[in-house]
This record gives sequence, structure tokens and C-alpha cells, in this order.
Amino acid sequence: METGQHEATDRAREQQTTWYGEPLGALFRRLITDLGLNQARLAVVLGLSAPMLSQLMSGQRAKIGNPAVVQRVRALQDLATEVRGGQVSAAEATAAMEEIRRSAGGNVLGPNSASTRSGQTGVPANPTKRVVREIQALLRSVADASEIQSASATLADTHPELAEFLRIYGVARTRDAVEHYEKHQG
Repeated sequence: METGQHEATDRAREQQTTWYGEPLGALFRRLITDLGLNQARLAVVLGLSAPMLSQLMSGQRAKIGNPAVVQRVRALQDLATEVRGGQVSAAEATAAMEEIRRSAGGNVLGPNSASTRSGQTGVPANPTKRVVREIQALLRSVADASEIQSASATLADTHPELAEFLRIYGVARTRDAVEHYEKHQG
């Protein structure tokens, strides 16, 4: 690999770590192992083409452009945690992956929303957490962490609540965003 390509790949992986918590190659390999998938099946479940998945894994491409795909990644991460913890059987995981594959990911509160399907395997039992993750995925699909922080800093003096929203949902931990969401409901 040429030096320029190597530097671009390193940059892409650094961006992925900022946006997704780790390089997508490591994240996707862990999902493949934990959920008993191969790359082609993971691509199908996520709604990506096999070449796009490969580009994301190798660092040739940094960002997942579709917020619904980001939401499916997060749902698969939750499912993998349940599988590793022994709370979900292989058969239940297979059914949950099919549900995740079919999810459009864009309708937070509609009748087909995961937040209304309590009790289904692979969907977070806490609907608040699901809504928060969808908000995070949307924000993170339009800007990276440094851009969100910059926008938050710009708004801090004139619109402090909006600045806080951007900071908490755009770059903070999901746990912090869930606390913020719950505090501001009702």
C-alpha cells in the first residue's frame, strides 16, 4: 500500500473510532464472531452491499452514511452482548437478526418502531435507550464529534440548552444521554 493510502486508511480508522467507539473492522469482526455470521450475511442484516461492508472494515471508507444502518449496527451490538451473556439462544439470535434486518430504522415512534415492540429479543427493553440511540445515530450521521463539539461551543452563550443537547447526544455516552432524556420528559 502506498504511503498516502496508508495515511488515509489510518485517518479513516481514527474517525471511525471517534464516531463508533472503535474501528469498524474490529467492531464488525466481533459481531461476526459473537453472532456466528460471515461477512456476506452481516452485510445483508445491516442493509449494506458486500463491497461497502468491506470498504468500511478495511478503512477505505470512514463513515456509514445511512442512519438506519448505524441503528442496525447498534441493535446488533446489543444482541451480541445478550448472546455473550447467555440471555439469548442461537435460535432467538437468528430471529432477532431477521427483525433487525427488516427494520427501517427511521421511524422512532411509529407502529413499526422497535421502541414499541417490547419484549422482543435483540431490541433494547428500554424504549428510552432505543430513542436516545436513534437520536445519537442521526446526529452522528451528519457530523463527526469535533463538528458537533464546535457547534455546541458556538451555541453555548446564546442557546445553552441546545448546546447541551448537541454535546450530550452528539458526543457523550449513551448513559448520559438517557439520563438527560429522562430528566426532560414530562
